This record gives sequence, C-alpha cells and structure tokens, in this order.
Amino acid sequence: MSDQHPVSGWTFLTNHARVLVQIARDPGIRVRDIATRCLLTERAVQRIIVDLEEAGYLKHERRGRANHYEVIAGKQLRHPADAGPTIAELLAVLLR
Repeated sequence: MSDQHPVSGWTFLTNHARVLVQIARDPGIRVRDIATRCLLTERAVQRIIVDLEEAGYLKHERRGRANHYEVIAGKQLRHPADAGPTIAELLAVLLR
C-alpha cells in the first residue's frame, strides 16, 4: 500500500479547489496544463471553469489566442458550514 495513492474514494480537496489553485498560481495557464496537473480530463476542467465562473469565483478574458483568468478573491466560500472565509484566505493556505 502506497501513501501517495489513497485506497479510499475520497480526498480532502475537491476538483474545483484543485483547478482554482492552478489558476491562482498561473492566471494564463492553459486548460490542458490544468488537466495534467490535476489529473483530470480537459473536458472536466472546462466544466469546472464554467461552474466557477457561473458562481462568481472566476472571470476570464481572451488575450489573443489564450484565456487569462482572474480569481475573485473577495468572494466567500459557498457552503453554509464554511461561511466567513474568502477565496483569498483559502488560497493563502493552499498556495504556501
């Protein structure tokens, strides 16, 4: 049994959190690179980005042929049990 590959089906971070962390690290990152780093398909990453944008956690703009993302740092976490902290506070912990 390896500590790097958990046996159970759950993890501490959601795929949405993983994608948001990658975008916060590099606002010009490509969907392909996010998918590789998060061990997801490009299609899954695209759906997650849409979810994050629709919920107001993320914006993007086209710059030539590439997207540039902006994390909305002041937005609060969405689950009522997590009320209070902002995305900026969460990312501050995850980006250390």
